[in-house]
Amino acid sequence: MSMPKAYWIGRVDVSNPEAYKAYVVANAIPFKKYGAKFLVRGGKHVPREGSSRSRNVVLEFKDYETALACYNSPEYARLVAIRSPHSEGDLVIIEGWDGAQP
Repeated sequence: MSMPKAYWIGRVDVSNPEAYKAYVVANAIPFKKYGAKFLVRGGKHVPREGSSRSRNVVLEFKDYETALACYNSPEYARLVAIRSPHSEGDLVIIEGWDGAQP
């Protein structure tokens, strides 16, 4: 039996795009190590309900434990320190659904 995939769902407002680039370049290291796959990385969007931010990101991981391990890793903790002064955002780590579909 396979475990359902897991996702990071991020919504970000970047206040200093030039400085934020250091985070974008460096995040490739932990994302590769933990097998993350970008499903959404910016792109056009239309807010319909609730609050919104200027940038949306969805990363896919093989399972929930791996998604948590990536976020809690020393490699990613270093990146949070790089990213935080230049952006404000929301991040949810969520287990996917592997059950019956409508």
